[in-house]
Amino acid sequence: MDKKLNWGILSTGRIAAAFAEAVGKSCFGRLVAVGSRDLAKANAFADKWNIPHRHGSYEALLADSDVEAVYIATPHPMHGEWAVKAAEAGKHILCEKPLTLNHAEAMVVIEAAREHDVFLMEAFMYRCHPQTAKLVELIREKIIGEVRLIQATFSFHAAFNPESRLFKNALGGGGILDVGCYTVSMARLLAGTALGKPFAEPTDLKAVGYIGKESRVDEYAAAVLRFPGDILAQVATGVALNLENVVRVFGTEGNILVPTPWIPSRAGGATKIIVNRKGEKEPREIIVETDMPLYAIEADVVAANIPARQAPPPAMTWKDTLGNMKTLDMWREAIGMMYDSEKPEAKTPPLHGRPLRVRPDSQMKYGEIPGVGKKVSRLVMGVDNQRTMPHANAMFDDFFERGGNCFDTAYIYGGGRCEELLGHWIKTRGVREQVVILDKGAHTPYCDPENLTKQLMISLQRLQTDYVDIYMLHRDNPEIPVREFVEVLNEHKNAGRIRAFGGSNWTIPRIKAFNACAKRLGLTGFAAVSNNFSLAEMVKPPWPGCIHSSDAASRAWFKRTQMILMPWSSQARGFFVVGDPGYLEDKSLVECWYSPDNFRRLERAKELARRRGCLPIQIALAYVLCQPFPTFPLIGPRQICETRTSVAALDIQLSKRELRWLNLEA
Repeated sequence: MDKKLNWGILSTGRIAAAFAEAVGKSCFGRLVAVGSRDLAKANAFADKWNIPHRHGSYEALLADSDVEAVYIATPHPMHGEWAVKAAEAGKHILCEKPLTLNHAEAMVVIEAAREHDVFLMEAFMYRCHPQTAKLVELIREKIIGEVRLIQATFSFHAAFNPESRLFKNALGGGGILDVGCYTVSMARLLAGTALGKPFAEPTDLKAVGYIGKESRVDEYAAAVLRFPGDILAQVATGVALNLENVVRVFGTEGNILVPTPWIPSRAGGATKIIVNRKGEKEPREIIVETDMPLYAIEADVVAANIPARQAPPPAMTWKDTLGNMKTLDMWREAIGMMYDSEKPEAKTPPLHGRPLRVRPDSQMKYGEIPGVGKKVSRLVMGVDNQRTMPHANAMFDDFFERGGNCFDTAYIYGGGRCEELLGHWIKTRGVREQVVILDKGAHTPYCDPENLTKQLMISLQRLQTDYVDIYMLHRDNPEIPVREFVEVLNEHKNAGRIRAFGGSNWTIPRIKAFNACAKRLGLTGFAAVSNNFSLAEMVKPPWPGCIHSSDAASRAWFKRTQMILMPWSSQARGFFVVGDPGYLEDKSLVECWYSPDNFRRLERAKELARRRGCLPIQIALAYVLCQPFPTFPLIGPRQICETRTSVAALDIQLSKRELRWLNLEA
C-alpha cells in the first residue's frame, strides 16, 4: 500500500483501548481521531494513545475529514445506528461483533454499506489470524478425513452487576451475542470448509439455556446444530460460567484441538493446533507464528481490502455476517431470549434514528385505484414473510423510504401476527395516512358475508386502524349469490371501514357477475382483482382455490376492461432467481412452476437480461409491470436486497414485441 489508512475510534471502552494500542503497531494503519459522548473521556483516551483529534460526540468524529475508517466499539445495541451513520458519512467500517442485535438490523447496515460504497467488516479478529487460515487449510486437506462433529465453546464467569452490559437486557447482554457469536461463526466456517465452501448454514438447531430472573438475559446456553452433509456442531457460551474455551473437530480419520481459538497470540507470537490422526501414536503439534498483535492484523486486513469493500474469507464477508446473525437469532429464539427493544411495544425507531421519509432518489412509480383517494405505489409489499418486529421494521422502513406505500396482508397470515406487526409499525412510525393497506378476509371455509364482517372487525383491531384502504375477499364461494357479497362490501364501504374492495382468486365470470349486480343495484363494484399473474404460467396452484390470470383469454379481458390487477406471486415465487441454490430445492416451486414452457421463458428472460444489463427476475417483474392494463404487482421479499432488485425493475420498459417474445408468442 502507498499510504496508511486513517482510523477514528467511536467510543472509548476497553475494547476500543485494545484496538488503539494495536493500530499503532499495524503496518498500514494510523490512529488520527477518537469520539466519545463525553469530551473529557475523549481527551483522556486521546492523551493515553497520542491521538491528535478528539471529539465530544460521535457525529463530530464522523464529520472529521481526516478520518477514512471508523472502528465502532460501542455496546451491541448501538452498533447498527452508528454503522449506518458511518456509511452515510462515507467512512469505511470495522464494527465490533455482533454487527447488530439481530439479522434484520444487519441487513440494514449491509445495505447502507452497499448504497454508500464503503468497506464493512464485522470484527471477528480471530478470523483474520493466520492460525484460523491454517485450521481452514487442514480441514480442506482432510487431514482428519471427513468432518463429522465440531465442538466450540466460549464462556466466562463475570461477577454479576445488573448495570453491566453483560447482564443488562437494554444493552444486549447475555452470552449468545457477546461470545456465543464466536462459536457459531467457527462452526459455520469449519462446516463450510468441510463442504468445500467459505461457510455453511445450519439446517436445524436445538438449544437450551438459562435466562437470569433478574438479568433477563441468557447467562449460559448450549446448542446443537446440523449442517448439510450430516455435519453436527455443539456450541456453548455464557457470561456466568467458566468453560473450557477450545475448539475440537472430529473426523473419520482423527481429530483436531485448537487450545486458543478466540484470542490467539494477542501480542504476537506462536500458537498451536494439535492434530491426532488415526494410526499415529503421538499427536502432532502444528505451530503458527506471527510477530503481529492480533488486532493489528485485523486492522491491516481492513486496509488491504478497502478497494473490494469486503475482506475475503476466512474474514467475515457480508453474507457470512448475515448467516451468523440469522443463526444467533435461531439460538436465542430456541431458548426464548428476546430483548425488550425487539418487542412491538418497545416502539423501536428506524435504525438510522431519523423519522421515515421517502428518499429524494426514489425510483418508485405510482398509480391510482378508484376509491382509495391516495396515490398507490406500483409495487406492493407482501406482509406474510415477517414474523418478528425487528424483521418487519427493517423491511417496511426500507420499502417506505424507497417510495413504497402499499402493503398487502390478510386475516389468516401468521394466525393474525402479520396484521399485528403491520399495525404496530404503522402506528409507531405515524404513517397511517401515507400508506395504503390491502387486507384480505373470508378465506375458505369461512367465505360468506357473516364471517367476512367478523374477520374485518378483528383485522381492524389488529391493524390498529379505523379503515382499510382496499379490502379483498381472499377466496370466492360460488354457493353464495354475488348479491350478498355486493351488499355486505358496500355496507362496510358506506360505514367508512373500507374505501375500495375487490376479490382475490376470483374467476372472470364471477367478477363480471359481481360488477353487473352492483351496477343494477346502483352500488360500487370491484375496484381491483388479485389473482396470480407472472411471466411463468402457474402449473399447479400452491394453495387450494388459487387462480391465475396469465393465460391469453384472461389477459385479453383485463386489457379490454382495464380492470386493475394486483397479482400475487408476480415473480413466480423466485423461479427467475438464477443461481440461488435454494430455489432448486423448493418442492412447491417445482410443483407449481416447473414446465418446459416456463424454462423456455426463463432462458429468454436470461437472454434479455444479459442484453439489458440486469437480472432475469427483474425482466420477469418488468413483464408484469409493462402489461397493457394496470398492474400493481405484489412482491414478497424476505431480505432488503430482494426489495432493492425488485424496485429497480420499475425502470425497465419492455416493448409489445418483447412482451410477446418473452411469453413465447413470437
